[in-house]
Parts: sequence; structure tokens; C-alpha cells
Amino acid sequence: MKSIVLISFISLLMISCSQQDPLEKILNSDTPQIANVSKNIEKYEVQILYSQINRNKKGQVTFTDYEFNVSDSTYFYPASSVKFPIALLALEKLNTLQKNDIPISKETNFITEQDSAYSSIDKEIIKIFAVSDNQAYNRLFEFLGQDYINQKLNSKNINSRISHRLSTNNASNTKSQSLIFKKNIQDSIPLYKQSGIENLPSAELALKDVLKGKGYILNDSLISTPKDFSQKNYLPLRSLHGLMKRIQFPDTFTPKERFKISERDRDFIIKAMKTLPYEAGYDKKEYYDGYVKFFMFGDTKKDIPKHIEIYNKVGYAYGYLTDCAYFKDTKNNVEFILSATIHVNENEIYNDDNYEYDKIGIPFLAQLGRMIHDLEKQKSK
Repeated sequence: MKSIVLISFISLLMISCSQQDPLEKILNSDTPQIANVSKNIEKYEVQILYSQINRNKKGQVTFTDYEFNVSDSTYFYPASSVKFPIALLALEKLNTLQKNDIPISKETNFITEQDSAYSSIDKEIIKIFAVSDNQAYNRLFEFLGQDYINQKLNSKNINSRISHRLSTNNASNTKSQSLIFKKNIQDSIPLYKQSGIENLPSAELALKDVLKGKGYILNDSLISTPKDFSQKNYLPLRSLHGLMKRIQFPDTFTPKERFKISERDRDFIIKAMKTLPYEAGYDKKEYYDGYVKFFMFGDTKKDIPKHIEIYNKVGYAYGYLTDCAYFKDTKNNVEFILSATIHVNENEIYNDDNYEYDKIGIPFLAQLGRMIHDLEKQKSK
């Protein structure tokens, strides 16, 4: 009788362990990179979303979602992660223009009124994903304008507010620049001219924690009041995670919620999301494989193995580190989606370039990615 009771207890214990939330299990681990953060979750503003991907015999996809400390109403600065929806919307706008018989594509040469050289939408999108180039984002921002961006995201039920450019003096200017598209740069007659767009001013965000820290540096002086983020870009983790699901698995969303781009453009942007810096022509010593791949490889300069494909977009600024990634391990038959954000600003002063990115933030995200990957490999077996 005792042995039957013991066997039943062990069975219940095994079932209980197997049903434990994987994020909770990881955050309770004694791995230094995780433990350093998990002992003070609120301080580091950690949010995590993890989607297991389930495929039936027909290949149809469903998700098992786990989340930790995720809140749309608590503000974190999304930094360069906002480049992800901007790249998608640029392709969607091109698609609309083409349907209106305007003969331009993502390969067409274009220039903004403040640029000195031509580029193309596809080149700017590759820069956005390969090295997170700020000016590439700004050029697409001018093409779209704030009103168009926010109206389109809202129509797809994506909770967000994109209000400004990045790392430029005219970041919050409500008027977008004019653009010219040409078949050949030397042509005197353009294919398409877009005038500057006057956009509405952005309202202050009505969210928790938009006032942050003890102070910030402005013109080399310390301003000893909290930094106000209420006019900054807003892209909560659920929205970012949903963007990844929309582009990788569009059939899991209603037609209204999807991005209206061609299958060719969808293939292009998925490939761009995986592109490593050297594959886009950047110096491998400066832009190593994990340069903008924080999960799993952010804390190493070693090459990413060929069987691990990471389709992602990161953000890092003001002490915030964010990554949203779809992983595909072809060797171990593993795939999953992981999104997370962490804030590392020990002295609570902004704009002083004194953030614990390499000491705390990136090691945490890298280890989180490795542990989720290990968990998925075990599940696959």
C-alpha cells in the first residue's frame, strides 16, 4: 500500500513539474545571468512573452503562450523595435501605390529633401534589420508620416503610438519631408513625387511610469527631475510579439489584422529579418553575428551556427534592451517566438551613456534565449 501511495505521489509530482510555467522555472534558476536580474524584477522592469508553436498534421499553426509581468499600461521605451512595424508599413504603402498605377517598387531609387544621395526602400529595410540603422528608419518615417503610421496600426488592432524619428535634431517635427522616386538617378522626370505631409501633434501617453529616473543630461548639464517619456514612441511587448506572429504566420490572423503586402515582399522582409551584418556588406569585426541578435548570441562574438535561424528586431536606448524573435533550429526541429524587455540604468540618470547593457542586460537576454532553446529541444525529443 505504501509503495502505491509513493508511486502516486511521484506521478503527481512529475505531472506538476511538467505543467510548471517555463518562464517561472527559468526565472527561478540559479544561473548567474538570470539570478542577477530575477532577484529584483521590478527594478529591471522585465517583461517576457514566449510562444510555443504547435503544428497539426496539415501544418496548421496554433500557439501556447506564456507571459511574465507583461503590461500594456506600464510604459517602457521601445527604442529601435519600432523600426519593425515601419518596415512593414512601407511595403504596404508601396503595394497601395502600385494598385493606384504608380510605377514604383521597393527597388526604385528615392531621395528625401534633406538627403544628398539616393537609396531604395529595400536597401533601407535591410539596414534596419542587419544593423538597426537609425537613418534608414527615418527615411521610411518620412515616406509614411505619423498619421498614416498610427492609423494603419490602429486599423490592424495593434496597440501602439509612433510619434518621432530617432537620433536626429528634427525627431518630433510633425511635418514629414517630401520625397522623389526615379527609375534612374540621372532622369530629369521622376516616377513619383510625394509632398511633405503635415501630421497631427501627438498627445501625451496616459500610461503608468512615463516619468522615469532621478534626472537626465541636457546640453552637458544635469537636470535633476525625472525624464518625461509621455511624448515618446510606444510599442508594448504584446504588440511587438503580435507583429512577429503576423509576418511569420499571417493565417492565424483575420485579413483585417494582416499587413497587405505581396507574397514576394513578405518573403523579402522575412529574409531581411534573418540577415546577419556581414551578409549585408558590413565589417564582421565591428558588426559580429550577435550584434543585433540579443537572444542566445548577444553576449558572444562567435558565429551563429548555420542551423539556427533568428528572425528578429531589437531595440536599445535609455537603458532599455528589447528583442522580439522567431527562432528556427533546423537541426533539432525547433521553432518558437520569444519577446522580452529589460531596463538597466543603475544611477537612474538618462543621456549619460552609463547603462549596464553588457554587464546585466544583454547577458540576461542571451541566457534567457539559450534556456528557452534548451527547453524546446527537450520538448522536441
